[in-house]
Amino acid sequence: MEYSRNKRRIGGQYEKLAADYLLDSGTELLERNYRCRSGEIDLIIRDGRYLVFVEVKYRSSATMGDPAEAVHAQKQQRIRKVAQYYLYSHRYGADTPCRFDVVCILNQEIRWIKNAF
Repeated sequence: MEYSRNKRRIGGQYEKLAADYLLDSGTELLERNYRCRSGEIDLIIRDGRYLVFVEVKYRSSATMGDPAEAVHAQKQQRIRKVAQYYLYSHRYGADTPCRFDVVCILNQEIRWIKNAF
C-alpha cells in the first residue's frame, strides 16, 4: 500500500512539472487527472485551436526504457475512450479538433511529443 501511495505522489509531482512546462509553452490547462469510469487522462489542455489529451510518463533512467514506450496500444485505447466521454460530457461538437500528446520525462529532460497517437 505504501509503495502505491508513494508512486502516486511521485507521479503527481511529474504531472505538475509537465503541466508547468506546457503552460510555459503557451498552452492553457483545462483539467488535471480527469477521471471517469473508463479511466483517467493526466492533463487536458488547449493548444491553439486544439483540445489536447496528454499522457505524462516518467522514468528516472533509460534502463527502464523510453517513457513513450509505456503508452502502448491498450493504454492509447483507454485514453481515447476517456477523451470521447470528456467531449460528450462537456458538450464539445464532433468538429472539435483534438490531439493526443505524450510528455516524456527522462530523469529531468522533458520531451513533448505532439500527435503521439
